[in-house]
Amino acid sequence: MPAQAPSGSGSGGGGGAAWRHLLLLLTALPLALAFLAFALQWRGGGVEDPVARWPPHAFPGMKASHSAAADLRLPSSACDEVLVGSSSPAFPYLRGWSFQFDAAHNPKVCVQTSTSAGLEQILPWLFYHKVVGVAHFLLFVEGKAAKPGVAGVLESIPGVKVVYRTKELEEQQARSRIWNETWLAGFFYKPCNYELFVKQSLNMEMAIVMARDAGMDWIMHLDTDELLYPGGAAEYSIRRLLADVPGDVDMVIFPNYESSVERDDIKDPFSEVSMFKKNYDHLPKDTYFGMYKEATRGNPNYFITYGNGKSAARVQDHLRPNGAHRWHNYAKSPNEIKLEEAAVLHYTYTKFSDLTSRRDRCGCKPTKQDVKRCFMLDFDRQAFIIASTASEEEMLRWYNERVVWNDRQLNLKLLRKGVLTRIYAPMAIVQGLRESGVFTKVIAAGQSAVNGKVPLKQHDAQNKTDPKTTDISRKFIKANSRKILNIIEESANMDSDASAVPPLSPPSLDDEHEFH
Repeated sequence: MPAQAPSGSGSGGGGGAAWRHLLLLLTALPLALAFLAFALQWRGGGVEDPVARWPPHAFPGMKASHSAAADLRLPSSACDEVLVGSSSPAFPYLRGWSFQFDAAHNPKVCVQTSTSAGLEQILPWLFYHKVVGVAHFLLFVEGKAAKPGVAGVLESIPGVKVVYRTKELEEQQARSRIWNETWLAGFFYKPCNYELFVKQSLNMEMAIVMARDAGMDWIMHLDTDELLYPGGAAEYSIRRLLADVPGDVDMVIFPNYESSVERDDIKDPFSEVSMFKKNYDHLPKDTYFGMYKEATRGNPNYFITYGNGKSAARVQDHLRPNGAHRWHNYAKSPNEIKLEEAAVLHYTYTKFSDLTSRRDRCGCKPTKQDVKRCFMLDFDRQAFIIASTASEEEMLRWYNERVVWNDRQLNLKLLRKGVLTRIYAPMAIVQGLRESGVFTKVIAAGQSAVNGKVPLKQHDAQNKTDPKTTDISRKFIKANSRKILNIIEESANMDSDASAVPPLSPPSLDDEHEFH
């Protein structure tokens, strides 16, 4: 026994040494690798910064601009105050986005709008939707949006098609199928909002053919004061959201959230507004009706404007608009679903000047009876009368009482109840786009191209007889003729005579018993 003790002791000592060497190796190896990586990065080699491979300020779908574009000076315009930003690459992860994915899992989405807005509103709206995955834009322009300095900038952006409201276009649309049916007839020959509603529907009808020719999978009508919010998607992407929609679904409803401004001096709503009132469809019924009076604050309804959302539709045979808020199909009853988290963010009456701008667009008398000819919603009627009869001071007081959410205790209460919500992503995206210099570079390059091609008067004359617009209209009429021949008139599901869906207010307290 005593003779064996040294042997056992020596074996234990050798094993302990081996473990110490192994632990030392396991400790030293990660440290050595970390030091090597640090040394390579310090020298500027080995570990490549992926952002460095891309040109500065490149944006999804944008081609590299000519080197001379950097030397262009931005012309003075009304939108400079809102759109001018620093040239520092504060939004670098936008560089080099291509959106070249498998079409089956990443559908191509087209957004169509009818607008008379300026660049200060259209550009943030447009590029935000580029970020969330919209591939193609169909802009039916008139008023300020049709001016050469504005439309020329828009035409220079890849993925954007500008359609001017010319006499030829109106003649083509007057012969479209919509004018020979009854579902939109109740909105014909009325001023202001009714006229706009008809124009939007006619433009949507034409946009279906244009979207199909462009290879789009989905189409959606949005106004330029509305942003898509892809809540519930695995990524902040409208393409990803629609890719997850079952294949047998024809249309998808996005309930709308309404902006709740907290100041009366908002200048740039997309980058200054973060609080929204949720749609009825996204709230428990007890919460909605229980908090209805506090959320309404003396206004005619829970939302000051519409509350029935907007819908996206698959581009397919026999598709037609059903007013500006919905789509339909001539040959079948479409399968439609409503999204549980995604929404359209509606920035309505976000600026005090919206009161007078809406007033100036309509030639109605400021009486309770006459405003019904112009406006479909009660709040629009009240706002028009105030803007037409009150002094500036009275208008500002009314705006703060009815529109501005300046009661912090009430705001906090409604936020806790879920009636109000904070959504920061659009604000962050638009602010980042502005700071990266995207808007200013697009304006400079686009306006320079317009001025270099043709004098403004000549450009205006060309717009009135644009052959491209005529060709589109002819194609539109021809395509509609084919559709008419293919429709099964005897289909039991067909309800083309049903009235178009107008902008509708959310449920009121009078409707409470119907929803329980």
